[in-house]
Amino acid sequence: MADENSLLVAQSLTKKVTSPEGDLTILDDVSLDIRRGETVAIVGPSGAGKSTLLALLAGLDEPTSGSVHLDGVEMTALDEDGRAALRNRQVGFVFQSFHLLPSLTALENVLLPLELSATDDPERIARDALHRVDLDARIHHYPRQLSGGEKQRVAIARAFVTSPALLFADEPTGNLDNKTGTHVLDLLFDLNAASATTLVLVTHDLGAAQRCHRIVELASGRLVRDATP
Repeated sequence: MADENSLLVAQSLTKKVTSPEGDLTILDDVSLDIRRGETVAIVGPSGAGKSTLLALLAGLDEPTSGSVHLDGVEMTALDEDGRAALRNRQVGFVFQSFHLLPSLTALENVLLPLELSATDDPERIARDALHRVDLDARIHHYPRQLSGGEKQRVAIARAFVTSPALLFADEPTGNLDNKTGTHVLDLLFDLNAASATTLVLVTHDLGAAQRCHRIVELASGRLVRDATP
């Protein structure tokens, strides 16, 4: 049962899409209660519905039925602008493909969410965030001038810079070699612990999943396991 320690609550989430073969159920009656400060891994084979679940939990997509509450607010009852405003206040993202703006420097990419939220002294905060991911020497470099690991560290700095209550990481090491991926994961978990952020991690990496408090496993769109590692 959800209570004041619940940050993200999904109830009976179902997502269906229409195809030439008829209706397809991508996600089928999934319920979750994610507590403040928890780290939760979402695992499962390709096509299990992991990215769909993340998109619904983040309010990036709308379910066919069911609801999502973020910090007591029913996100599924909001329009697109309302969901975006709630995300800007509460949520950070780290994606497999980095999602950096190519025309902006590392510093400008990290500054962007601060400027959108009209934060005081944004440049100092952005520089400090890049310092925390050991990129002081790269702040004026553009994404094309950065390695994959450096791009993901910029993305992590950008995700944490607004002190979000909730961070979604979707296959954050998927485009990185093993050594770089391990370094990026260490950084992600260290910053997450220091910030007391709630982390939802979609991953194929079992080692990464086992670092989380809970592992949620999907298969064919259904929740088949929700347990501690």
